[in-house]
Amino acid sequence: MNPYQRWNALPDTQLTVDVVHQSLGSIQDDLWAAAACADRVLDDFSVQQALLNVGLERTHPAAERCRIVMISPTPAELASSSGSEPSLAALLSHFASAPIDYQLCKLRLVLLNRLERLNTYADLEKAVSGNDEDVEHEESDEWEDDPWADGETDGASDAPKFKAMHVSQLPISLSRFILTDLVVSACELASQECLEAVQILFQHYHNDLWKYRFAVLYNIPEHIHPSLFRDILPSFDYSLNRETLVGPQQVANRETLVDPIIDSAVAEFSSTRGGPSVACHSDIIYECHPDCLSAEGLSSWYKDRVDKILSATGMVDIALATIQHGASQGIPLLDELGEELSLLSRLVYDAPQDHALMDDWTLDRWYSMVHLKLFVHILLILPQSHFRATYHVLLCHISSYWSPARRASKPTLPAAQRLLRNDEDIVRLALACLYGSNSLDEWSTMSRIFECLPAWDISREGDNDEDAAETTIMSLGAFVKPTTAHLHSTASELLLFFQPLSLKALSRALDILDVHLESGEIFSRWSVSAPLRWFLQSNADISEQRAWANRMARRAGSSNDLLDTEEDWEWLLDDMLKLTGKGDSGIRGAFGLLSRDEVKGIFFGGLLSTGNICITCSREFYDNATSGNYKIGDMKLAYDCLDVPRSSERLTSEKQFIEATSRISSFNVQSRPGIPISPIEIRLTKDRLSLISRVLSSNIDAYKHTKVILELAHKLGFSDDPVAEIKVLAMLADTALQAEDFDRAYENSERMVEAVTNLRSSNLLGMEDARVLEGTEVCWIACFQLGRQPEFNDLSKKLWLLGRALELCPSDKIHDVLVVWRRLETEDINAREERLTRQREGKPLAASSLKAFDSSISQNVASSLKARLQDFHMPSPPLLSTPDAAALASRTFRSVAANFPFSVGHRGRSQLSDTGEDVSRRSGSQRRGENEDVSVQASRVLSKGIGWLIGADDE
Repeated sequence: MNPYQRWNALPDTQLTVDVVHQSLGSIQDDLWAAAACADRVLDDFSVQQALLNVGLERTHPAAERCRIVMISPTPAELASSSGSEPSLAALLSHFASAPIDYQLCKLRLVLLNRLERLNTYADLEKAVSGNDEDVEHEESDEWEDDPWADGETDGASDAPKFKAMHVSQLPISLSRFILTDLVVSACELASQECLEAVQILFQHYHNDLWKYRFAVLYNIPEHIHPSLFRDILPSFDYSLNRETLVGPQQVANRETLVDPIIDSAVAEFSSTRGGPSVACHSDIIYECHPDCLSAEGLSSWYKDRVDKILSATGMVDIALATIQHGASQGIPLLDELGEELSLLSRLVYDAPQDHALMDDWTLDRWYSMVHLKLFVHILLILPQSHFRATYHVLLCHISSYWSPARRASKPTLPAAQRLLRNDEDIVRLALACLYGSNSLDEWSTMSRIFECLPAWDISREGDNDEDAAETTIMSLGAFVKPTTAHLHSTASELLLFFQPLSLKALSRALDILDVHLESGEIFSRWSVSAPLRWFLQSNADISEQRAWANRMARRAGSSNDLLDTEEDWEWLLDDMLKLTGKGDSGIRGAFGLLSRDEVKGIFFGGLLSTGNICITCSREFYDNATSGNYKIGDMKLAYDCLDVPRSSERLTSEKQFIEATSRISSFNVQSRPGIPISPIEIRLTKDRLSLISRVLSSNIDAYKHTKVILELAHKLGFSDDPVAEIKVLAMLADTALQAEDFDRAYENSERMVEAVTNLRSSNLLGMEDARVLEGTEVCWIACFQLGRQPEFNDLSKKLWLLGRALELCPSDKIHDVLVVWRRLETEDINAREERLTRQREGKPLAASSLKAFDSSISQNVASSLKARLQDFHMPSPPLLSTPDAAALASRTFRSVAANFPFSVGHRGRSQLSDTGEDVSRRSGSQRRGENEDVSVQASRVLSKGIGWLIGADDE
């Protein structure tokens, strides 16, 4: 193997520094060796560096030859320079005469570019490893307990220090970094929070990246503090009133290796020859800003960055820090926004509040909440003497403003720092707010409010205050009960009821509130939520409590809150019984006026109303029933069980299935000879359409009752299945065809075609839907079978059937249907011509022709029946393939064929592969001489076939 083949056979994983030098050192062709070095890009730093160094060594002689040409251009080259630099013209002329040197210089530029990328990647890895050494595992400091700090200690030493996310290794491999466009690499590093690496890229490739600076900044995650990437944030130049233009930094290692004239000559020569560029390109188009932004443009960018931070993260502190950085750079129009963000920041961080207010903060939402901004000023700016004025604000806007005031007034805070310093006032305010609220789903919030209320250790020796509290609750319940003159009591009105209560009475009221909150959470769990004032209204109203218990038991079993397991129902019963008892404080629950037995009765009434138990009992009776008649025995019990709960789709479906079972049993369907089919066999039948087939095969006249059979199919669970209806109609048509009742067969075929047409027109999935194709196939085969029957004498109907078959059949079956169509069309034309001829001549139809026609039928009835029975199936396999139907057809043919004491001819019913021969043509050699004997024996065979149809199989 020569050195070239050996190099090509080496995989990248086996390359080492020694292998690179040994393998490429034995190759004499500099161009081939340099191309081999440029062809491979590896993730191993040392091997990739060795490749680049070898490639540069092999291209160095060509670069030296080019420098010699540049130093001493020929007179002709000087004359052809035409104003351009003579050395450039000399190089272009040299490249034209020495294309190998051009290719070597082009490869050298590629290798130099990769070498620069390699060195940059080394700096990036060094920065990452340096961060790894500086990582300190320290726990974050807790926030100070004093939310009212005046900020006197906000010095530089106490300012929070932000650190970028620690990255153990670069998210970009060496090979990807070398081959990928610089802008793409910078954006990817920014999105992975490798901010020091991004700054290094801006230092090394400032000219390439500066115009895409905003694209890189856009990829920095919004939660990153701006101090971590302030070096690449845009700054402001006062003197020019525009963005500061940062000058490029020199990269020494590339300037010493690259000759700009050779670089320009390679680029110009490549453009004239149409060769590929040596630069990396990306399919991603980034927003480019080659010019400096104006003051207004910078202000707009910072505002957009703040909107993006708030909408993506809701971190007001990061948004505020971003605006502060921009303002520190002298960017105008940011001061007002900074004030708004500072106020919003104090609301979010300095004033404790409910979590609902902390979610999804945006500037638009903040600007729209004028009252909230005023409230924050009240909480954080006005002196302590004005805090009493917040009562009205809190009572009017409890859902939005209570939480900050409540947390700012917690009893655990020092008195000097509390918004509302009187514990009794806090309790009165909380009771008024909670009982005046209409909320049905904020139980966790109300519970947190309750948990922050003071807890007094008060002796319960006297009962006067407790009686006063309960009397107040009862009076309050009567007050909050809606009337025509007073529909709803506000929190301010309710506060009047709690003002006279003493400390003991307020403590008792808190115990009552605790029980009501627990009851409200139970109600909410079972989707029967009630406002907190309902517990006041129903405190002495047994009818209201009973009505709500019924609602709870029946609502929990509804379709919206379906309980699937026994544990769920036991949980509901436990909660309902819990509401009838008393708490540790001796206060009755929401159903305190109801007895446990009454609540159990209500619960079991709700349980029965769901129908689950009734359906289970019904199925148990059904499976153990010996008779399918639902008027007697276990089947009647199964049917009656379904009348206990209120009607539903599921119960209706169960009742219809029982009715269908009774109907099937009335048709004397048998599972084995002499043994009627049992209900459990019907339920376990996987293909319930096969039950329709067994009904039709067990009763000679069943096919005549189309409406009854279709209703039976609907009750078996196919009421909304048009394809199943098409199959049932096909079974009816096929059964009528076997009985030579062509009129009913045609009627069922018409209904079947209409059903298929409706299915194809209403189907949203298109004609290629599997269900549509299945129904279409059943229909066209049934039409084709009836349309090709020789005994069916109505040519117009047969032609209509074959026309429908042509319309619905697949393309590969059109020829087979056309064969039969052409034959019938010829017969129709001949019959019309004969009829017109005799009408013109005034002659009636010849008696000999009629006699010959009748004779033909009588002579061939035996062979016709035998051929029919050979092809007979109930239902036909293309329509419904079931083992039961196939077994019945096989047994029937053996039974009937055994009664033929003579040899009969084969009529040869046409199949899909008919060749167009006239099946009505019969050979004289197929007939016997004794026509009378044949007719008698054919009649006997026909009787045997009819006997099978009515169920007399084997004697």
